Amino acid sequence: MVSDRPAVVLLSGGLDSATCLALARRDGFAPHALSFRYGQRHAVELDAAAAIAAASGVPHTVLTLDLGRLGGSALTDPSIPVPTGRPAEALGAAESGIPVTYVPARNTVFLAHALALAEVLGAADVFIGVNAVDYSGYPDCRPEFIAAFETMANLATKAAVEGRRLRIHAPLLHTTKAGIIRLGAELGVDLAATVSCYDPDPTGAACGSCDACVLRARGFAEAGLADPTRYVVRPGRTGG
Repeated sequence: MVSDRPAVVLLSGGLDSATCLALARRDGFAPHALSFRYGQRHAVELDAAAAIAAASGVPHTVLTLDLGRLGGSALTDPSIPVPTGRPAEALGAAESGIPVTYVPARNTVFLAHALALAEVLGAADVFIGVNAVDYSGYPDCRPEFIAAFETMANLATKAAVEGRRLRIHAPLLHTTKAGIIRLGAELGVDLAATVSCYDPDPTGAACGSCDACVLRARGFAEAGLADPTRYVVRPGRTGG
C-alpha cells in the first residue's frame, strides 16, 4: 500500500477490529496492525488477527503484556468463570452492571501502546474498533473515554508538542453489531476468519453462550447474513 498517511490500528482478531482495519484502508490510510498477547484465555484470537493482517497486506506487531498477573477478569483469570446465558437485550444495560469479562483498564493500556507506536511511525492517527451500542457494558468503550484519551494524547506526546496533532478514531462507536457485520461484508472482510468468543474450546470452536457469542449471533441474524462461526453449541439451540 502506497500512502503518506500511516496509522496504527488495534487488531484483536474480532469482527469490530477487522472491520475497523478495512475502514482505515478504504479511507486511504496505510495501517500498521497492533495486537496483544495479554494472558487472555481466548488467545486463539491472535491467530485470527495474524490471518486478517496478512490477508490485508499490512504489517502486524504483537506485543506481550501479562495482564493476567493483575487478575480481576474472567478473561485473564482461569479461576473466574466466563458468564453465559445472558439475554442479548440485557447486555450493556446499566442495571446489568459491568460483567466480570471486563479487563481492568485494558483499552487504556492498549491505546497507550498504540500511541507509542504511532509516535515511532510518525503516524497522527490511531484506530480502535470499540462499540457502545451492542456491547457488554465496558466503561472503556464509551465515547467519553475515547474523547478523553485523545485529549490526553495531545498533552502527553512529543509529536503533539511539536505540532502533529494525534487523533483517536473509533468509527464503529455508534454502529450496531448488525451494521458492523454488513459493513465488514461490503468491505470484503473475511468474517469467517474473525474470532469473538471469550471461552473457545481447544480447537477454537466458539462456546455459543458467552456475551460475545450472543451478540455476534444476533448481529448476523439481524444483518440477514449466514453466521459462518464454528460453534460448539450454536446460540439458541440445545445441541451441537
